Amino acid sequence: MNTESIAVAEMDAREPSQRLIYRHTLPIRIMHWINVIALSLMLFSGLQIFNAHPSLYWGNRSDKGKELLTLGARQDSAGHLVGTTRIGSHVFTTTGVLGVSKGSDGTPEVRGFPSWLTVPGPAWLAMGRRWHFFFAWVFVLNGLCYVGYSLARRHLQRDLWPTRTDWRGIGHSILDHIRFKHPHGEEALRYNILQRLAYLTVIFVFGVGIVLMGLAMSPRMDAVLSPLVEAVGGRQSARTIHFIIAWAFVAFVLIHVFEVLISGVFNQLRGMITGYYKVDTGKVDIVKPDETISAEERSHD
Repeated sequence: MNTESIAVAEMDAREPSQRLIYRHTLPIRIMHWINVIALSLMLFSGLQIFNAHPSLYWGNRSDKGKELLTLGARQDSAGHLVGTTRIGSHVFTTTGVLGVSKGSDGTPEVRGFPSWLTVPGPAWLAMGRRWHFFFAWVFVLNGLCYVGYSLARRHLQRDLWPTRTDWRGIGHSILDHIRFKHPHGEEALRYNILQRLAYLTVIFVFGVGIVLMGLAMSPRMDAVLSPLVEAVGGRQSARTIHFIIAWAFVAFVLIHVFEVLISGVFNQLRGMITGYYKVDTGKVDIVKPDETISAEERSHD
């Protein structure tokens, strides 16, 4: 073997070959991005609705002095507005973020959440409700389509439902996440136990819970959901739970985005935009949809 051949062989040994896998089908990708839009606008319009009465209670009544959480304001000794967040008996100064923030003219205003976090406008409650309810129905219908499609393609059963092997490896998976260690190659195509539990919780606990609590807040649903309202402690309790789940969604999204950033943002985005995901493997080629089955169908086969 000549020197040039040795150099090529050494280079091939050092550089892992890569393969494009058709990982996410078109319906999954479309429903993913619909959820991104719907959840974002539901959050921002929901915060505008919350600003109309920025307090949370437990039970059926909203009695003054019984608040669990309140975003408000007070004046300091110089007469300046100071934003406050009260959780139970604990009061925190949150000027500029919660309670008091700058208005359109730059002057401080009493406002639960800042105007840049609310849509469609800083004080348009009626339209905020319309936006919120419209995108809530988009979220519900999109979720039903996702569950139906995933069951038909066995995506939920194969890719999301934990197996005995997954449960046995939960400790190892936790350690890998603490160390920011992510799988490579073919292993990256399969969800680990923490991912599976997170996605199932978001779909069937957060998703179902936030919709039911949203309906339970409506007086028009008394005849249908009165047992549910009573079970959670009252209509104000349903509002509080709705608020908590909304921020649980935000926490999930932030963690999800962080994981995407540290595990290969361009590769992950390409997978959810084009369907193709690059893995380090043997032969260098591109696997097209008609040459392989999707990752949802391939798992556990």
